[in-house]
Amino acid sequence: MLVEKLQAAEGEKVELDRVLLIADGNKTTIGTPLVKGARVVATSLGDEKGKKIIVFKYKPKVRYHHKTGHRQLYTKLSIQKILTKRETKKDGPQEAGGLGQEQPGQPV
Repeated sequence: MLVEKLQAAEGEKVELDRVLLIADGNKTTIGTPLVKGARVVATSLGDEKGKKIIVFKYKPKVRYHHKTGHRQLYTKLSIQKILTKRETKKDGPQEAGGLGQEQPGQPV
């Protein structure tokens, strides 16, 4: 899975706690907007660049043209576990300040 670049070294475990939907065969859980208590545990496989996008600006009759390119940086993740609310309680208390976890009173 490719996600926008994260500050995670290759081989490091990453925990994502902002889960929007969980689908497991017949059962589907949709969050409003997030699924409460759900977490995804993944391993970073390193960073890579996306496909090059060409940005071409042009104004007719004034001899203006400007061509640039952009390649977005991504982190490749391998999903290890998808934990629901019930499985999260078995693992023990969650650590505060995890990746993507919002702190009260802080702007998003």
